[in-house]
Formats: sequence, C-alpha cells, structure tokens
Amino acid sequence: MQASTGFGDNNHRGDFGEQFIRMLAAAANIDAARRERDRVGVDWQLGHPGRPGTRRYPIIEAQVKCTSSPDAHGEHISYDLKVKNYNQLAGREYDVPRFLFLVLAPTDAVTWSHANPDRLLLRHAAYWACLHDQELCENGTTRTVHVPRTNLLTVDSLHELFTEGRELLEAS
Repeated sequence: MQASTGFGDNNHRGDFGEQFIRMLAAAANIDAARRERDRVGVDWQLGHPGRPGTRRYPIIEAQVKCTSSPDAHGEHISYDLKVKNYNQLAGREYDVPRFLFLVLAPTDAVTWSHANPDRLLLRHAAYWACLHDQELCENGTTRTVHVPRTNLLTVDSLHELFTEGRELLEAS
C-alpha cells in the first residue's frame, strides 16, 4: 500500500464525508439521495416511509462538511462555514428541515477506513447542527458554527432528526 500524501484535496475530503453519511443512512434503513447540483446548499436529501401512527414519508436535508482539524472546545466543535453556506441553513423559512453534518476524519486519508472479514470501520465520527434558530448573516466571509459534541450522528440520532427537525422548524 502506498502512503497517503495527507488529507486529500477538497473533492477527496468532501466525497469521504458524504459517503460516511451515506453509510450511516444505509445502516439506518434511510434513503439517501444526492443532489446533482449544489444550488441550494443541500448535499443529501434523506427520507423513509415512516412508521404507522407517525408522520408519513418524512424527509430532511443536509449539507455535509468534512475536516481533520476540528476546533474542539469542551462541549462543542467550532467550524467556520462560508456565509453563503451558513445562510442556506439558517432560519425557519424552509419547508424541509435542514442540518449541517460535520464529519471528523483522520489527517491521513489511508486511515479513513479499515476493513477486515468482520467489519468495515470508518474513522472518526459525524456530528449534526441545526441552524433554524439562527439569523441570516449579512456581512463577512465566514460564520463560526458551534456543533454540540452531544449531537453525535448515529443510526438512532439520524432517525430522531426527522421528528426533531420538524419540531425545530415549526417552533415560533
């Protein structure tokens, strides 16, 4: 195996982050549809049939970012988003709940995954943030988002986002 030259270019990192989310969605039995064009700040639309007695065919949308150098501060991770991307997630003026999914990966791309006959291991983790309660940003080039470390993206938490996202969006 040839050693990696580092964290890869933007496309390499972005693809790993998106595939990380796709694997979580597959494990959660959630359909994941990749948006063909990045016109509205959405990388993935996620959905499932719902369960009897619940909202039928719920969907959420996500913008995925990947980093190997998280700026961790105790209970949150600070991540600088371009203002354009931030504004595409902030506020309540959406019909579909939107989230930022932040994937943390090792610096060396060769260590992003490990496979053996018993498992496929993806390193490290993904977290989510909801910006529905945030105001749009009118100046600057970036906006720092604080992603709670308690918002670990798992099969269970991914399912919970369908309900939680709707409730947050509808809150006044």
